[in-house]
Amino acid sequence: MRKSRFSEEQIIGILKEHQAGIGAKELCRKHGISDGTFYIYGCLSRCKVSSVLV
Repeated sequence: MRKSRFSEEQIIGILKEHQAGIGAKELCRKHGISDGTFYIYGCLSRCKVSSVLV
């Protein structure tokens, strides 16, 4: 399996920015990720790191 470009802490930071109100398209541009990757991160947050985001 390929190693992720971002650590879990970085992914959580991106998702927290999104919760703070920054749009998904803007975050994707800022961090250099695709819309699909951002969607996957959102799915991960619901099942794996949801307790960290609260």
